[in-house]
Amino acid sequence: MLKTDIQIAQESTMLHIRDVAGKIGLSEDDLDFYGKYKAKISLEVLKRNKDKEDAKLILVTAINPTPAGEGKSTVTVGLGQALNRIGKKTVIALREPSLGPVFGVKGGAAGGGYSQVVPMEDINLHFTGDMHAITTTNNLLAAAIDNHIHQGNALNLDIRRILFKRVMDMNDRSLRQVNVGLGGKPNGFPREDGFMITVASEVMAILCLATSLEDLKERMGEIMIGYNLQGEPVFAKDLKVQGAMALLMKDAIMPNLVQTLENTPAIIHGGPFANIAHGCNSILATQTALKLGDYVVTEAGFGADLGAEKFLDIKCRFGGLNPSAVVIVATVRALKHHGGVLKADLSTPNVDALKKGIVNLEKQIENIRKFNLEPVVAINRFMSDSVEELQFIEEFLNNIHVNVALTEVWEKGGEGGEALAHKVVEVAEKSGTYKPLYDVDKSIKEKIETIVKEIYGGSSVAYSAQAEKTIKEIEAMGLHKKPICMAKTQYSLSDNPKLLGAPKNFEVKVNEVKLSNGAGFIVCLTGDIMTMPGLPKVPAANLMDIDEEGNIVGLF
Repeated sequence: MLKTDIQIAQESTMLHIRDVAGKIGLSEDDLDFYGKYKAKISLEVLKRNKDKEDAKLILVTAINPTPAGEGKSTVTVGLGQALNRIGKKTVIALREPSLGPVFGVKGGAAGGGYSQVVPMEDINLHFTGDMHAITTTNNLLAAAIDNHIHQGNALNLDIRRILFKRVMDMNDRSLRQVNVGLGGKPNGFPREDGFMITVASEVMAILCLATSLEDLKERMGEIMIGYNLQGEPVFAKDLKVQGAMALLMKDAIMPNLVQTLENTPAIIHGGPFANIAHGCNSILATQTALKLGDYVVTEAGFGADLGAEKFLDIKCRFGGLNPSAVVIVATVRALKHHGGVLKADLSTPNVDALKKGIVNLEKQIENIRKFNLEPVVAINRFMSDSVEELQFIEEFLNNIHVNVALTEVWEKGGEGGEALAHKVVEVAEKSGTYKPLYDVDKSIKEKIETIVKEIYGGSSVAYSAQAEKTIKEIEAMGLHKKPICMAKTQYSLSDNPKLLGAPKNFEVKVNEVKLSNGAGFIVCLTGDIMTMPGLPKVPAANLMDIDEEGNIVGLF
């Protein structure tokens, strides 16, 4: 019987975190300890090493995800372990999981099998409290807005046009739209409001894009909270709360250090969703990792059309990052799903369906090459994969001159990723300089349409009346020269989750546009995307438990 991820993790032998830190040249003075196996890394480490040459940066992305699973985080961890096995001093840089999907349906973000980061129970639950700090910081600003209105509204805020929402780190659809201030004069002025999940908060985006505590504080002040009665923008700094917000984030801004099952150092920090936010771990974590190893393996959320595009067009711009290679994770099962096979039949060999579905992988390869980067495909092997199916993928990729490696890191850990590691080193050692997809100085619509046509394969973009109005307002304020953060379904290259494979000549509908002025990008919501998910009919929480001795069961 196969062991569960949590059983494998609980049987592992972890080093004290001081010994993990020692592998990458860190001393106890560089750390704030959170028990024996977790620590925060002082920002002084990055300052001290600022003139040191950066490591090679490897981005791990994937095809469009399916119910069959692709194992992107598992491959990220396994590749990091494999690179260490072949003699490359490697640090892994990952996102923090959100409690919403942990207790909902998607699961955590700690990898799986013998390619996990540990302690996985802590990482997938409260970890070092960063999510709570972000939630509290966000809600301090929300409380300050309503308090300002209650106390006389000196800024003449238009309560019909408050843009900033409250957040919580849980899937709760009932909070998407709420009324606040009910109950009479003592409770303030009634108005419509709503909640987002914490990982969709602009505060989360700011944490992940800030380059210092001072930068974070300035960005907090630049959050646009709404409009006044004259139609002019109002910012968080007008309420004079950016200092208090930064104070709440003084510990959360420090990257978190843990380890893999093979004791490879892993820095886990920040966790914006990739379908409703920019989907990358923090710049500070990645920059710190780049100063501590020879190779850094990081990931971006969901498929290359979402996470990788945002990593390359948003994060790399702000962080001055130059990735050396990109790994695209694919599975036989997921490609058959894109070829029209139902989930119940994915274990049955079907080369014909694979031929239909492989167009999704082909499009994601094309997308990565648009950034002047060369991809390496990792075929994440499942036991049900037939020899004929694996051969078909390898031959297909060889014919279009793409590096490919069969990967078995779930079952074998770093050993199962050595072939991939050698391919990645080969590509990374001769890499050039990546280039972003578009010029940020172009109009909002030009940038949106470039992403839709070049990355998604769509033919046109339609805008709601509300989106048109917001675009005009942002451009009139002169705040449009920013990257675009597309909020789109992860399941399709289009904005329709049912369009699998590589659809063409479709229209993308932009329903809403939001200015994340502090973060420094413009969010465009398409399709049915919501910034507060709901729980499924049978949440993962129903299967979880803890006994009298503190043993956890059901957590993956």
